[in-house]
Amino acid sequence: MSKTAIFMADGCEEIEGLTVVDILRRADLTIDMVSTNETDTVTGSHGITFHADTTFKQADMDSYDAIILPGGMPGTLNLGAHEGVNSAIRSFAESGKLVAAICAAPSVLGAAGILKGKRATCHPGFEEKLTGAAFCGDTVVTDKNVITSRGMGTAIDFALAIVAYFRDDAAVADLKQKLVYQ
Repeated sequence: MSKTAIFMADGCEEIEGLTVVDILRRADLTIDMVSTNETDTVTGSHGITFHADTTFKQADMDSYDAIILPGGMPGTLNLGAHEGVNSAIRSFAESGKLVAAICAAPSVLGAAGILKGKRATCHPGFEEKLTGAAFCGDTVVTDKNVITSRGMGTAIDFALAIVAYFRDDAAVADLKQKLVYQ
């Protein structure tokens, strides 16, 4: 079974992070919320505080098949400034493991050199931060082992694309039906 990590930094966009967690768990995929703070407590960009499953220092990065970055401000800046996050996403991308980011967070992938030669999307206004990528305005863009998405309003589509990466079309269709997702 695939195991994913979603890096939660203070200032993350709550919907982008928690929607992905909820949908992946509904699809019976293992996902750990990994706090980039010293504790498991994370406060999102809209003042919602929640508890992550583990912290970055406690997590075993080798046990994961994917890393997911939610956007939000200053969450994206906090992710980009975290040396461990940058090291992990580079390692995952180089080894062919899934790296996914939504909203402003694809800019972290761009800065890390992961988007070179790939198609990608992001929140409007961050296009120039997709260093090396061919920008595409689609809701969600999957290019090999990289998935990017536009923002909070695309969080369900983003999560479903991650499910599709690990599961077949029938599993995604079943999940959409259960979500009453048109």
